[in-house]
Amino acid sequence: MTDTDPDDGGGPDDGGDPDETGHNPERTEFREAPIGHARVRGGMTVGELATEYGSAGIGAATVDEAVSIYAEMLARDDVTNLFGLAGAMVPTGMRAIVADLIRDGHIDALVTTGANLTHDTIEAIGGKHHHGRVGPDDPHPAGGGANGGADGERDTAREHDETLRDEGVDRIYNVYLPQEHFALFESHLRENVFPGVERRVSIQEFASELGRANAEQNEERGIDEDPGIAAAAYENDVPIYCPAIQDSVLGIQAWIYSQTSAFGLDALGDMTHLSDLAFDADRAGAMVVGGGVPKNYVLQTMLTIPDAYDYAVQLTMDPDHTGGLSGATLDEARSWGKLEKSARNATVVGDATITLPLVVAAARERAGERE
Repeated sequence: MTDTDPDDGGGPDDGGDPDETGHNPERTEFREAPIGHARVRGGMTVGELATEYGSAGIGAATVDEAVSIYAEMLARDDVTNLFGLAGAMVPTGMRAIVADLIRDGHIDALVTTGANLTHDTIEAIGGKHHHGRVGPDDPHPAGGGANGGADGERDTAREHDETLRDEGVDRIYNVYLPQEHFALFESHLRENVFPGVERRVSIQEFASELGRANAEQNEERGIDEDPGIAAAAYENDVPIYCPAIQDSVLGIQAWIYSQTSAFGLDALGDMTHLSDLAFDADRAGAMVVGGGVPKNYVLQTMLTIPDAYDYAVQLTMDPDHTGGLSGATLDEARSWGKLEKSARNATVVGDATITLPLVVAAARERAGERE
């Protein structure tokens, strides 16, 4: 048998193409399919686009894998789905995506931030977030050029934000929120939310009361905007957990009200409820948008029960090489016992305002849903 005999274990079937000397090197890692070249066309669906991503490399293939995993999570009736929502996802316009997932039975429990609940409530009762500018060099979204100072010179970035402060406008990157909406929010809490919880309650119970009040006021005031995430959760008996509620305007207002009333929040009360939900699950899936407390709270639930997640998808903007929580991969979570060894999981790195709509729409399509 010669060195170039195809029967010597180095043939093309196992990735052993001949090298320049005519030998077929033995390779153990090099055995995957060749990279494909994505094709796009007018009229293709987002699900078809995700499939094209699957034949490509770098982050594109991971998006397709995330869609495949999330589609299976949505399609199986025996999967209990926990959803972690961090960041400023409501002010950026992602609110309806999450509310619709709740209404359609695709979220069994939501873990989020007090900030998202604050902004969700503001929209429910008539407030609006607006397009804005990161700095003075950016064009106005409504048209026009950059601003100049009183002396005709260009404003600095600091002066840009000082002007916003003088005008009573809060900035969330390129989103503006007039401060009078916070006054509306605070009045809503005192008149419609806190009176229904004049006792010590869990954060989940408080979030439920918030959702009830949001739905009620949205209807009574004839607000054009959807009543939102908390309202959808209340109406569909989906628990909302907000373990870092103190880190928000909602938490500040709750603390202020507790100083002169019987109202109080039990920070540990939700853990039993969430652990029971995970324990009773036949299979468990986690969709995590962003990082921080919501991500860890979703994943650490599996440390309280014998089982772990069977499915997990993470959409994050942070790399893993800094060792931070938000960028930590789901494979790393497997080492902690938060994911089953056999779990299907994918981590997509990118702007979540781009990846969340794409992954959810493609997964819903792939799961067989139609409008």
